[in-house]
Amino acid sequence: MSWPLHLISRSVEETRALAARLAALCGAGDVVLLVGDLGAGKTAFAQGFAAALGVEGPVTSPTFALVRHYRCGEGSPVRALIHADVYRTESVAEVADLALAELVEEDAVALVEWGDRAALAFDESTLVVTLDVPDPLGAPAERAVTVTGRGRWTSRADEVAAALEPVRGSGAR
Repeated sequence: MSWPLHLISRSVEETRALAARLAALCGAGDVVLLVGDLGAGKTAFAQGFAAALGVEGPVTSPTFALVRHYRCGEGSPVRALIHADVYRTESVAEVADLALAELVEEDAVALVEWGDRAALAFDESTLVVTLDVPDPLGAPAERAVTVTGRGRWTSRADEVAAALEPVRGSGAR
């Protein structure tokens, strides 16, 4: 298997399930960048991702706070989830000032909404998940999902594809 991986999510529940499968593969220091327009499903993805790590309580987009720290549940491969939304930042320097790369080194995984704006603040080792609404007039909850690994994720393509197989079987293209 090689990158990118293309999938279709037909509902918010499928988007959360896809995120949960990816969360199970993440370890300390991993960075997942979420890319997509407003309403593409980035926060729904974050909710499924967080739930899979045992985060309790509501998970909302940290648009105004910029960064939220969540403690993960027992049995999680990481102690913390760093959830960032860099929509309101104006430069890569502002993203770098958030020190997200340093925070994930402390036994955490980072999930960054509007990740295309933050990509240069991280090294090459990121998993990029792009969510698109393929037909705004079609099925309202359907999303095209593209997953691309860079850096240390490059060698994990088969592992990611296998984890997403149940989702891929329902809508891979």
